[in-house]
This record gives sequence, structure tokens and C-alpha cells, in this order.
Amino acid sequence: MNTHRLRISAPPVRFVRILFLAGLLGLASCTASNSPRGVADRFIDAYYVAIDLAKAAHECSGLALDKISQEIALTKGQPIDAATRKPSVHYKLESQRSEDNAVTFVYLARFDVPDAGTLERHLMITTRNDDGTWKVSNFSEFD
Repeated sequence: MNTHRLRISAPPVRFVRILFLAGLLGLASCTASNSPRGVADRFIDAYYVAIDLAKAAHECSGLALDKISQEIALTKGQPIDAATRKPSVHYKLESQRSEDNAVTFVYLARFDVPDAGTLERHLMITTRNDDGTWKVSNFSEFD
């Protein structure tokens, strides 16, 4: 009679160390949530990628919030749902400039719209520290 035993062993120590270091690197590459870059990236994700104006508004103050509020009013009754032809958006940071209590970022964004081609635009996102919380204070697009 042959009996086979299933042997379960702990993962090798080296493997565990590699996983731990990979996790640390992953955390280090994440942008802090209450940072100028973190709020700018979240804004782009909400406004341009997800096309979620309410979520984008949460990241804004001042003029940027006014712009988003106007867009919400203009698009009232026009749902963004699964039937909406959303573009695939890819963006990368090109430059940043800091001054006093604000940081301005310029991104290059590529919008791939199904059956409509590709468009590249520069996105200028200005963030400002309002009482310890970073918010998008203005945004614009240019060629």
C-alpha cells in the first residue's frame, strides 16, 4: 500500500524578504494623499478618466470648484454610465513649479476615443494648501 503525504512547508525566508521589499517599494512609489501631486493625480483620475464631476469637485476649491459646479449644472440630466463612450486616458507629469503656498503641474495627456481617434493635450493643474489640506484651485488644457 502506497501512501503519499502532502508536505506543506513555510515559504523560504528569501521569498518572504523579496515580498516584503516589493511591498515597501510599492508604498514608496505611491503619492501621499494630502500632497500637491496626490490631489492633482486624483483630480485627473476623477475628472478626465472616470468623468465623475462630483468626485472631481471633492478635490477642488476656489475657481476650480466654480468650474466644476458650472459643468455639473450644464450636464444635469445627462448620465455618464456604461453606455457612454469614455476615452482611454494616459497621462504623465512633464513639469512642476512651486511658489509660496501653491504647486502647478503640467501633464501630457493622451485621449484615445473609441471610433474617434486620438487627441493629445497638456493639462495644467494648480494645487493650493488651504488650512493644511491640498486642493486643486485651478485647471486648464492647452495644445
